[in-house]
Amino acid sequence: MKNNPMLNEFILLGLTNSWELEIFFFVIFFLAYALIMVGNSLIILMVTFDSHLHSTPMYFLLANLSFLDMTLSTVTVPKMITDFFREKKTISLWGCMAQMFLVHLLGGSEMSLLVVMAIDQYVAICKPLHYTTIMNRRILLGSVFLSWVVGFVHTMSQMAFVISLPFCGPNVIDDVFCDLPLVMSLACTDTYILDLLVIADSGLLSLICFILLLVSYTVILLTVHRRSSGGLSKAMSTLSAHITVVTLFFGPIILIYAWPVSSYALDKFLSVFFAVITPLLNPIIYSLRNQEMKAAMIRLRSRHLSSRPVL
Repeated sequence: MKNNPMLNEFILLGLTNSWELEIFFFVIFFLAYALIMVGNSLIILMVTFDSHLHSTPMYFLLANLSFLDMTLSTVTVPKMITDFFREKKTISLWGCMAQMFLVHLLGGSEMSLLVVMAIDQYVAICKPLHYTTIMNRRILLGSVFLSWVVGFVHTMSQMAFVISLPFCGPNVIDDVFCDLPLVMSLACTDTYILDLLVIADSGLLSLICFILLLVSYTVILLTVHRRSSGGLSKAMSTLSAHITVVTLFFGPIILIYAWPVSSYALDKFLSVFFAVITPLLNPIIYSLRNQEMKAAMIRLRSRHLSSRPVL
């Protein structure tokens, strides 16, 4: 280590070396990122300016989920897009550290927020008479703040050790953005204990949140089934969007930390799925299948047309 200079940048190999494929991926990712920003911004706009949605806890949480998705994509996707035109795809050491910090901060916060959204659905369906009392404004703000605290503790418990690692050897990361396991493998020291810590930290948080989500959805369905057999289909229609988002979000995370065989092709696919596909599908799932969101769009459009001056 004394004879080797410390690294100040990493090289990202990206998805492909083919110029034709890079142009193709540039167009696809650019359009996907534009749709992510437009779709999630539309949800935030609807919830902010529609009085009915603004006062409903579920949509308040949905707006926060959209903000997390937009930020997560902004941390990763623009860098991926600009790298398609670079022969040498480099990222500075501190840029890499910042990217990993923000990815795990936002990922941990989103996992916690999905649990809060599941609890909100449980209260709304199983305790409708006490819904407004339980899910009041103070509880909502505290829940969102708690989700950010969980994300911050999650990322700091790992980055506090990673940021002090020495990097003096290989600097090639075979992925589209910096991620903890790949970056730690380049350190000029034994990281076996730190690898176990990262896997345990991320894996434990993912497992706890996933179990809480499964329990909440199971209790909801059992409660509705006992009360009314006809209400089960309505509850399934309401929960199907949430279950789909949970599956899309936790699926890649479980594969990354539980898959026994490491594959660079699989890692790249999961990275793209986590950073691009999930934030893109969330607004589609929640808005196109949600009647209240459609009604809010119609009300906002009618309000805008009625406010225009008549010639």
